[in-house]
Amino acid sequence: MRTSIIKCTLQEHYAKKFRSSRMNLDSTLADALYKNTTLTSLDLENNDLGSRGKSLADLYSNGLGSEYGKILADALHKIIMLTSLDLGNNNLGPEGGKALADTLCKNSTLTTLYLCDNNLGSEGGKALADAPCKNSMPTYLGLRQKDMNELGLKEGKTLAAALCKNSTLKDLDLSSNKFGSEEEKTLANALCKNSMLTSLKLGYNNFEPEGGKALADALCKNSTLTSLDLQKTELGFEEGKALAYALCKNSTLTSLNIGYINFESEGENALADALCKNTTLKNLYLQSNNFIELKVIVGALCKNSSMTSLNLGCNNFESEEGKIIADIICKNTILKNLDLNSNKLGSEGEKHLQIHFARTLH
Repeated sequence: MRTSIIKCTLQEHYAKKFRSSRMNLDSTLADALYKNTTLTSLDLENNDLGSRGKSLADLYSNGLGSEYGKILADALHKIIMLTSLDLGNNNLGPEGGKALADTLCKNSTLTTLYLCDNNLGSEGGKALADAPCKNSMPTYLGLRQKDMNELGLKEGKTLAAALCKNSTLKDLDLSSNKFGSEEEKTLANALCKNSMLTSLKLGYNNFEPEGGKALADALCKNSTLTSLDLQKTELGFEEGKALAYALCKNSTLTSLNIGYINFESEGENALADALCKNTTLKNLYLQSNNFIELKVIVGALCKNSSMTSLNLGCNNFESEEGKIIADIICKNTILKNLDLNSNKLGSEGEKHLQIHFARTLH
């Protein structure tokens, strides 16, 4: 039964998924993959491949490994149409990371590679960071690490150098990596030179002051980035002001996530001023910021002419804040989506919002 299901799925050209199955890499699967000539997407996320990941990574270079891994790797080597590979949360380790990097350098079809949460270590991370220099095909590379102990100084600099040379990568996820001031500045410099990247995730990275200001400066100069995730990066007062200034200058960014940052009062005022001047930002995420100057922030929306979606969830707003938001939002004619989940607006705050939203509909 299992064989027929696998082969039927492949023949119908669906992406094969084994998510969270803890499967055994056996010859039945390998045989099905070996005969397939149309598979374009393979999802093996959360299967704890461990050392077998090295063999799987070597699917284009015939590397050695466990018996089943070699069989599967050989089969995948024949699938010349594969464009998407998801190996997230498989505990590949440094050796698996290096093997996958080697594969990426030689592969000419893979455009999406998801390797998040794999304990790549310094060696595996550095090898993968260097891969975009040598491969001209990937458009998405996911290297998020849940334990914040993966890509450090050397890997960050290597990746930055790769970004300066790569001409195809459009989407890069580097959330929760252990970047310091030096690699942050190096990555920021790469953003100034890269002309292809459109989406960058740097959340949960604890930016240091110099690195945060360098990134803000890069946003002033970058002309391709449209989506930036900086949530929970602990930007301080100076970095917050620099980011606000960048929003005044940047003309391409349409989505910005700066949730969980807790700007100081002056930082909030600078952000509000930027929102009044920015004419391209459409989606703004400000969840869990515990605003001091809420009137100033929300008041800027009256003057903003582009924002259509705003997330103010998890900010501990109570009924008074609900009234403030209601009074100002009713004057905005552009905003279409407002997220206020997990606040404490109470019946009075909710009542004011309902009344004002009813007015805007007429």
